[in-house]
Amino acid sequence: MEAPRPTIAPVILSASRATDVPACYADWFMNRLRAGSFYWANPFRPAQIRTVSTARVRAIVFWSKNPAGLWPHLDELDRRGFRYYFQFTLNDYVAEGWEPGLPALADRIELFRRLAARLRPERVVWRMDPLLLAEGVDVSHLLAKVEWLANQLAPCTRKLVFSFADIAAYPAVKRNLARAVPGAREFSPAEMEEFAHGLADVNRAHGLALATCAEEVDLAAFGIAHNRCVDGALLASLWPEDAALMAFLGSRAGGKDKGQRPACDCIASKDVGRYRTCPHGCVYCYANPSRAEAQRNARAHRPDAETI
Repeated sequence: MEAPRPTIAPVILSASRATDVPACYADWFMNRLRAGSFYWANPFRPAQIRTVSTARVRAIVFWSKNPAGLWPHLDELDRRGFRYYFQFTLNDYVAEGWEPGLPALADRIELFRRLAARLRPERVVWRMDPLLLAEGVDVSHLLAKVEWLANQLAPCTRKLVFSFADIAAYPAVKRNLARAVPGAREFSPAEMEEFAHGLADVNRAHGLALATCAEEVDLAAFGIAHNRCVDGALLASLWPEDAALMAFLGSRAGGKDKGQRPACDCIASKDVGRYRTCPHGCVYCYANPSRAEAQRNARAHRPDAETI
């Protein structure tokens, strides 16, 4: 007889840093919520499987570049009493072809606006990441993209979060970029400051809170903070009446997520995604060493399965 799987019961779900659940696996996600549990395999130890119970879940942080798939389920999420907000990554890499599997930029901007109108701007955080330099794409080029996007999105959000591409730390990313993006490289410290200075100038017209995601660099002089993408302060400001959520946020268990990178300030949550499953094909992606493998896995997915 198979030994029972260990069970964990988080208060916050993350869906997901590992793959785009709202875009590609929304039906599966809702099926697992209805079933009351997810099954999660450790990506570094696949034989280590956990049952993730939803019995205590009060809040969900959704991460997506195209959350259209989750839109039909928002009413049900509300009825079931889940608190949730979106980390919505919206880049303009259309001319560069760096995000080939995404819908048209105009469609994603419209979806961002619709989501903010329905949920409130505080619940749709704009992410522009990662920022990547390459032949023909310098700091000024990226700042022009930010300014154009900010003019479209600033009325619909309260915060812009960005990160600088990490290439050297991920051999598969380095290999993929070498094939797909001529001259792809990381920012130098001076270029980080140049971007931060330009972003602060752009933001004078919009007044967004600015923050970096999991970056060591200190850009406080430019009004840029270190972000908590799974953000206890935001959750507390949005749903102070939720006693169970507030108790968790005030406890030791609601402190820093020890499973994340040292520069990550997120509070504890449980991710229910799976690497190597996002079919968007973004050339800079660290979660998918092989686009072909990710697309094969996406095609093999069944919404009624226990795991993605």
